[in-house]
Amino acid sequence: MSFTAAIIGRPNVGKSTLFNRLVGQRLALVDDLPGVTRDRREGKARLGDIEFRIIDTAGLEDVRDQSLAGRMREQTERAIDDADVVMMVIDARVGVTPMDRHFAELLRRRAVPVILIANKSEGKAGLAGAYESFELGLGDPIAISAEHGEGLSDLFDALEPFADKPVDKDAFPDEAPVRGDIDFEEDGTTDDPTKPIQLAIVGRPNVGKSTLVNKLLGEERLLTGPEAGITRDSIAIEWAWRGRPIKLIDTAGLRRKSVIEHKLEKLSVADTLRAIRFAELVILVIDATQMMEKQDLTIARMIEDEGRSIILAINKWDLIENKPAALEKLRDRLAVSLPQCQGILCIPCSGATGMGLDKLMDAGMQAHATWNRRIGTPKLNRWLAEIQERHPPPLVSGRRLRLRYMTQANTRPPTFALFSSKPGDLPDAYRRYLVNLMRETFDLPGTPIRVMLRKSDNPYAGKD
Repeated sequence: MSFTAAIIGRPNVGKSTLFNRLVGQRLALVDDLPGVTRDRREGKARLGDIEFRIIDTAGLEDVRDQSLAGRMREQTERAIDDADVVMMVIDARVGVTPMDRHFAELLRRRAVPVILIANKSEGKAGLAGAYESFELGLGDPIAISAEHGEGLSDLFDALEPFADKPVDKDAFPDEAPVRGDIDFEEDGTTDDPTKPIQLAIVGRPNVGKSTLVNKLLGEERLLTGPEAGITRDSIAIEWAWRGRPIKLIDTAGLRRKSVIEHKLEKLSVADTLRAIRFAELVILVIDATQMMEKQDLTIARMIEDEGRSIILAINKWDLIENKPAALEKLRDRLAVSLPQCQGILCIPCSGATGMGLDKLMDAGMQAHATWNRRIGTPKLNRWLAEIQERHPPPLVSGRRLRLRYMTQANTRPPTFALFSSKPGDLPDAYRRYLVNLMRETFDLPGTPIRVMLRKSDNPYAGKD
């Protein structure tokens, strides 16, 4: 088993910049504003030939109450408890502060090895601050610049003693599952059950996304509270549901573009949209007490446009008194405003009590299986012939438009190629009719369906 390292320190010393440097990707949001990171984030780090698990944490503050800062500190202390080694980061340009001294004393009382890192050590001012950090009593400081990648060889030397055991490759699954683009002619699936499903939890702010994730995990893994917008960046968590590996991604709430003003919120939104693009299954969480508002519909259309499988989690269902009327209202809203996701699975649940979460995950596995389904070409063409006999395409310039051939070109989402002599003349209304009928006939509820029109060859072209 590989070792685990936690990065800690007061706010705005460059912890997330160091995290991004070690994982080799911009996974954590970085901004000049202090306190950007709130939840602890885990990743696979590499330094030289050392691979290890790394945890980015919120900035430590001397708070013990149940305020947001106090709950952030609790999360950081859990990361320290989980770590084999702690990297305490200070800002060398600022020098040692009273808060640095306070938390150095806290670490000395804990039975965990500590590596002292003086970040932002470039230049004379940075070097002076690095020398000053000797007084913390945590050993020789390592002067680095996480932004510019300087001093990492010294950090490698400090971490090497913890890497004396072989790396467990299974502890670090691939960032994204391999797309199933193999062309099968028969019915089947392109899902690989050994690969983790990328599952993103999205929705408006304060609808209970993090509370729902914590209840699924069975632990207080993510910060929650009455404050809107606690989650700022997408947090990926390795998990398993009934033996199936899942990468569970909690995301920041998506507000309307017109009300987003600050740069940090724009970065959070971009991070959430990236999570949707790379997801395979998306759970859209809505607040049952504010049933399917305009922004919920906007997010649902965004997920459909990306071609992701989607289910609807109606959270806070325990607060609804007239449940049948609420469900009827939701179905009517979806039928009118989201016809492209006809048959979407809607699961009433409660992240606070855990009600309905088993049904939610069962529905998610069903939606993911539908998203991966492949329909055999012979079956598709028999269906296409029957449809044209029962409801033929409209006339074009007085002549009947013939649909000659259909095959499934891809899955994830189900994508079909429809060949015709004049594909540009097929009305959109008839194409929508085919898609809706395909959902019903082949049992493809809720998933996005793509139909690409292609021109078929004329067998008489070039003949006299």
